[in-house]
Amino acid sequence: MIDPFDTESLRESILAAWASSPTRLREDSASESDLVRGGYRDRLLTELAQNAADAAQRAGVPGRLAVWTDENGALHVANTGAALDVSGVHALTALRASGKTAADSGVGQFGVGFTAVRSVSDEIEVRSRGGGVAFSAHRTREALGERDMRPPDTGVPVLRLAWPVAASPADGFDTEIVLTLRGDVAADSFAAGSADEAVDLLLELEALHSIEIDGVVIDCSRTQLEGNSAEIVIGSRTWRQFTTPAARWLAPVVDGLPVPASPDVLRAPTRSDELLSLPALVIADVPMQPDRRRVLPGVSLDAVALGYVDFVASLPAASRVSFVPEVGFARSAVDGALRELVFHRLSCAPWLPGADGHDLVPERANVVADATEELTSVLAGVVPDLVAASLSGARQASALAAVGVHRIGLARLAEMVGGLDREPSWWQRLFDALAPLVVDGVAAEELAALPVPLADGRTVTGPRTTVIGSDAAAAVTWVRLVHPDAVSPLLTRLGAREATATELLTDPALEAALDDLDWDESEDVDGLVSAVLALARAVQAGELPSWLGGLPLEDDEGELRSADELLLPGAPLADLLIEDSPFGVLSTAVVDRFGERALRAVGVGWGFSVLRDELPTGPDHDLDDESAWWSSLSEEPETLLAVRDLDLVRSDVWSEALTVLLDDPSTCAALTDRDGYTAWWIGRHARVHGSRPIAFRAPSDETFAGLLDPLDHPRADELQAVLSASVCDSAETARVLLAALSDPKRRPTPAVITRTHTSIATAVAERRIEVSDIDPPDRVRTLVGDVVDASDALVIDSPWLASVVPQEIAVLSDMASGAALADVLDIRTASEAIGGEVLGTGRVSSWDREPGALLACAVMGLPLPSGGVVVHRELVVRLSGAVSGERRVPWWVTADGTVHCTESWERPRGA
Repeated sequence: MIDPFDTESLRESILAAWASSPTRLREDSASESDLVRGGYRDRLLTELAQNAADAAQRAGVPGRLAVWTDENGALHVANTGAALDVSGVHALTALRASGKTAADSGVGQFGVGFTAVRSVSDEIEVRSRGGGVAFSAHRTREALGERDMRPPDTGVPVLRLAWPVAASPADGFDTEIVLTLRGDVAADSFAAGSADEAVDLLLELEALHSIEIDGVVIDCSRTQLEGNSAEIVIGSRTWRQFTTPAARWLAPVVDGLPVPASPDVLRAPTRSDELLSLPALVIADVPMQPDRRRVLPGVSLDAVALGYVDFVASLPAASRVSFVPEVGFARSAVDGALRELVFHRLSCAPWLPGADGHDLVPERANVVADATEELTSVLAGVVPDLVAASLSGARQASALAAVGVHRIGLARLAEMVGGLDREPSWWQRLFDALAPLVVDGVAAEELAALPVPLADGRTVTGPRTTVIGSDAAAAVTWVRLVHPDAVSPLLTRLGAREATATELLTDPALEAALDDLDWDESEDVDGLVSAVLALARAVQAGELPSWLGGLPLEDDEGELRSADELLLPGAPLADLLIEDSPFGVLSTAVVDRFGERALRAVGVGWGFSVLRDELPTGPDHDLDDESAWWSSLSEEPETLLAVRDLDLVRSDVWSEALTVLLDDPSTCAALTDRDGYTAWWIGRHARVHGSRPIAFRAPSDETFAGLLDPLDHPRADELQAVLSASVCDSAETARVLLAALSDPKRRPTPAVITRTHTSIATAVAERRIEVSDIDPPDRVRTLVGDVVDASDALVIDSPWLASVVPQEIAVLSDMASGAALADVLDIRTASEAIGGEVLGTGRVSSWDREPGALLACAVMGLPLPSGGVVVHRELVVRLSGAVSGERRVPWWVTADGTVHCTESWERPRGA
């Protein structure tokens, strides 16, 4: 057999060495055994794939690797590339040496890693173009026996003695390794495990383009991208690779974007036992221990880490932050050293996507917590080195903190924007952009110092002190009014108060501003007037406080006067006032500028002006005769609503004035309140047809018909509050009614007379009016309608006296109020003026024993009296005093309370 590699000489030299030094034999056996059991366990395919990759690289051809088992169960591993040569054979038999030279860039061909074949086989063939070699445990033992050498206890060193092989490699391949598997090795399990390992090997060994496992081909394609990046596709899986001088960094690609890899190991270039926690796979050129499982002690990893930041910067912006290693414990010493270097490089190199599209250096960058795109757009140029909004969420917070990014909270942001000079619209954009971040009270409190631009050009700190108004409120200066272009819903959430035009115009600060206003400062006056009247356009007349009537306006003579001292041109009130009225006429230019609605709202007259005061405390409103009205009240009013300047109306135009008051809703409300100042004053001080309105009644009110005339006015029934009431409600009403009763020209019916007397007497009895407030009349109205001298009249105060007092002098109310009526009229009661003595004796009985009494009470609907009664066939009483003589009467009550009655029961005694 041809022996192209002169294996016979190699065997002889090795056997001679063993024979001369049995220790050398034992050492070779132990070394091979150690490598199989330790360094190269579970690395068969990896080591053979490395050899295949080196062979392809040396030959400059695409590397292909195929693994299959034949019908005899032998394992075949074939590859393309450089064939086996003499140096390779020497390396295979040397155990401790590799055929790779310093000029080679591979990871070793047929070096100590080849020892991995011994983990599955004792009979190995290496077939190659130009010759092959075989290694055999059986033949090695025979060779030792032929020389009387005893095999070591650890077994024979199989890979030291080589024999020539004539077989050629499989078609299409340059080298083929055939392993006769030991009985304890299952070929099927090896093939299954190899399929999983093949993907990693294709990633790690760039010279390999495909690996075939039992007929299934796994291809690897590499596409160069921009710069040092490439896309690697193996089957259905894709990776993005970035190459640096010292390492290759890879990240899985999902849905087109690189995503962090699961914790892995250092690959140098194949998998080692150095655990890593970095979010990318790293295939590094790092000096390794001979078994390629561990990094050599003291090796520097600076060059490897240096490229990581370039790798991260090459990724799409959306993926970069996810490649910051998670903060935590290192998985190994190498991992700890790499992490420290990576964090340092990531902190001080530009790679972090900025809001302006440029890459930022993290340790100089700022991120606003949970910022939106809108917020980062607003803050451009305000917050330096601002991180893109997509990276401001809580999910990225830990990664950004790990690389030194400064996180800006809401409180710090409010401080940073303080002192900025920006247009109000910019502030509105800022407020709107901040709104989604204010999710609770804590966030709102952090923004308590947020600057707010005001309508007057100032900027104040804190929304809580500001007021939000309408566009019409733009010129307001007496409150901290937010500029209309800066208004945002956020300000309300942070404590700004929304104010209507009415609220702004009733603010005490405006009252103070009016009090402090210097009328000689025309610019200040015009500014305040313009602001007030712009708001007043949205307010109805009568809704604003009376002190707004002090607003200075120009009259038709060019002088400034208070608004409540001016009338609009053509105002109907002008024709109703006395000649020396204090009112002037407003300039038409002012009317044209601001409009009648706004001017009337602040008190400029058209009709009468109305004063409104909530919870008044006294008669201090400068109203005519206000103290008298206030003293007439039984309790202080909750609201004072009063028409001003009633005392300036001419006495001959009150009928027209009442119409004007009724036409204006604001004055009509005051006019129709009987207890209010307006109705009180008009009823007592106005003159209609020469008389006070209180002397008239409403046409629909017949209570005092015949005594009081109905008011002759087209809307008289709407004026009931200023006319006489249907009951005696005051001493003034009592005086009016008593005067009418004593007027012989009046023709009231007996019913009206009696009702009027009862109303007056009841008011006195119930102490609604005092007798001392009423002057008793000289003449009084009797029951039959006659007017007689008071000294001749008698008030019937007991029912049994009604039959003996002549109707021509009888004055009647009801029995309960008779004494009070006599007191008011200052006349005698009948019981005081007339005495009576019952003549004859009657039958003493009781009410419940008299059938006639029971019948009479039932018919008249009266309760049956209790007690005794004296029944007379005919009851005669001898009278004395104002009326004298004997009179037949139906019943009588003596001074001791005894009831006397006739048998006819014409008028039973009631309760």
